[in-house]
Amino acid sequence: MGCILKGGGGLYSRVVVGAVLLAAGAGSRIGHKPKSLLELGGVPLIRRQLIALSGAGVDEVVVVLGHHAGQIEPVVQTFPVTVVHNPQPDDGQVSSQRIGLAALGGKLDAVIVALADQPLLNAQDITALIGAFKKRPEGTQVVYPQVHGERGNPVIFTNEVREQILAGAANVGCRQWQAAHADAVAPFVTDNHRYKVDIDTPDDLERFARDTGHVLRWPAGVHA
Repeated sequence: MGCILKGGGGLYSRVVVGAVLLAAGAGSRIGHKPKSLLELGGVPLIRRQLIALSGAGVDEVVVVLGHHAGQIEPVVQTFPVTVVHNPQPDDGQVSSQRIGLAALGGKLDAVIVALADQPLLNAQDITALIGAFKKRPEGTQVVYPQVHGERGNPVIFTNEVREQILAGAANVGCRQWQAAHADAVAPFVTDNHRYKVDIDTPDDLERFARDTGHVLRWPAGVHA
């Protein structure tokens, strides 16, 4: 599942990419339900993300669970991923990031940190982000999508950044590293709004239905 892209050190240079998919949150703003199990066209959002990462040729995926792990884990078990658990998910997203980054293998060129509640992202979007990373300006170590001046997700960075995050204090994650190394961060400027769409609240569900004509539904059996 390697990423074979033109550019860099030859006509075809291979970038070994790992990904951390974050799905440990409580969903407190949406009724304390697992957002990643919302279904679009009958497919849970977390499975859509795994399909997108796989389709883009990502080599290794770690899924970080916390709240609602018992409901989410069966949905991802059919994928060749590593599932890890954050024993203290209320410590925040940084704690889940660090657990996921630590669980990745060591022989990586780049790491993607993705959210499990972005309903529209597909393999082409992930491939485009990896392509932007390949073509990043010299000295850049982090690339993020920027849509109409606003940050989107996922973010991609060098394995060196991963190592520096893990060597840092427990409160240091990707965003904190970027704040401390702003000159090593570059936007991937795009008008692709899919990088900006995620689901946090009931209002987001209504807005999604209004903007796309598609309804996100809770699967049978999901409980708070």
